[in-house]
Amino acid sequence: MSQYDNTNKGTLGKNRRKEKDTHPSHTGSINIEGKEYWLSAWVKDGSNNEKFFSLSVKPKENAPQQQQRTSSTPPTDSFGDDIPF
Repeated sequence: MSQYDNTNKGTLGKNRRKEKDTHPSHTGSINIEGKEYWLSAWVKDGSNNEKFFSLSVKPKENAPQQQQRTSSTPPTDSFGDDIPF
């Protein structure tokens, strides 16, 4: 069986970790042209009392370094060993 192609597809579900009103009501991920993104959505009230989603996408590679690093990997510093004085 061939491997599933998720290009230009994504998922969105209820955010079960929402702690504040400013947190998105729905979260998920989406693949756009082969690049992975985090997807966030807020339910808003529009004109005529119609509800709609307000969306935000963020590249997955821009996640904070602390979350990407494993616990066994020591942090690296950007300072060289040469002391200029």
